[in-house]
Amino acid sequence: MRQKALFQLPLTYQVSDNYRTKLLMKISSFLSDNPTLADGIQQALTQGKINTGARGITAEQIMRISILRSLEEFTYDDLVFHLNENMTYRAFCFFGIADKIPSRSSLAALLKQISAEVIETLNTIVVGTDAAVKLDSGKEVRTDCTVVEANIHEPSDSSLLYDLIRVTLRTLKRSGYRKYSNRSKAAKRRLNEIRSCRGKKKRLKHYKALLNIACETIGYAATALENPETLTKGFAEKIALLILKGQIVISQTERRVINGEKVPATEKLVSIFETHADVIVKDNRDTFYGHKICLTAGKSTLVFDCTVLEGNPADSTLAVDMIKRLQEKYGIVPEKAAMDGGFASKENLKKLKKHGVREACFSKKRGMKTEDMCSSKKVYRKLWKFRAGVEGIISWLKRSFSLDKCPWRSFSSFKSYVWSGILSANLITICKSLL
Repeated sequence: MRQKALFQLPLTYQVSDNYRTKLLMKISSFLSDNPTLADGIQQALTQGKINTGARGITAEQIMRISILRSLEEFTYDDLVFHLNENMTYRAFCFFGIADKIPSRSSLAALLKQISAEVIETLNTIVVGTDAAVKLDSGKEVRTDCTVVEANIHEPSDSSLLYDLIRVTLRTLKRSGYRKYSNRSKAAKRRLNEIRSCRGKKKRLKHYKALLNIACETIGYAATALENPETLTKGFAEKIALLILKGQIVISQTERRVINGEKVPATEKLVSIFETHADVIVKDNRDTFYGHKICLTAGKSTLVFDCTVLEGNPADSTLAVDMIKRLQEKYGIVPEKAAMDGGFASKENLKKLKKHGVREACFSKKRGMKTEDMCSSKKVYRKLWKFRAGVEGIISWLKRSFSLDKCPWRSFSSFKSYVWSGILSANLITICKSLL
């Protein structure tokens, strides 16, 4: 007989029969079967610290929370909400029904302590497990580069100057220093005039006015720094850093706008918030602001290795290094390697052959013969098609793990974010094969 209402709620919950839930539970079982994965997390959280307070959540739980965040592309607010409300997620992260979930700020602080090197080590262990080796031995690999953008707006000289002015004034206000004139409204007017005016002479006039306001604001910051006793504790370092950034932004604006000089990308500052971001021009068409990453994947879509690069080095300088890294990490030498045309050069081909790669295919020949790269045209054609699959892997990482743009700040966090996505992708690839 159907009851009107439940008089007592059940104390247990039933795991659903949904495919997504099954996959998550399979990943959970895989992590439990490899307990050494939590060792690196434990060391990162306890190194040099004596914890005499509350026990807190375990290193394994933090690892699982990090993986869950990347798998589901959660923000920290979403992460806290779903851990409180979703029983499957609670079970995955080993939280009981009555266990309290840490706050948003606590989770953010914990996850930020896990460095990129630790996550990279976890990925090496995961790819080296028996299940992964059975899926992909690493004898055939494909390498390509892509760009992960930093979370910044499209930079321009005027917007950088305005950002510098408003952030410096805001920092001075919070520091307790009061001997300055707030010129943020005047700076905003100059910014809008630069954006809307026509004619080089008029624009140059407004740029000079904006530069004067920026120099005046940095002058206030320098005066405040001369009297650190007037500042609230901890603000002297922030103001000193803003002065350094301001000098760079003002200098590059004067060189570009006033003097008409071409400033090399390596000397440009494209954001006062994400100073690590590089200017990357791809195929002489699109310009990105972030970092180039170089991926090496296998035939099963497992990503064996990744490097997050500083600057914009040519692909041709990376080919041999990626093979060397595979040897160092896994002790394997790929028999076949397929790479994009940017990696192609006769020197790279010689070095790859010297390192033990029998069949090396570049999508563009660059003056090389097919017979020099591969044993036959059939093998070359097969590897040429095989290489194209890495584009799909890159697309999957960007769509499903948000590796198109990194929302985390600082270069170390940028690398951690990229490696978190790659680790989660590899866990899905391995555990799908075990279902």
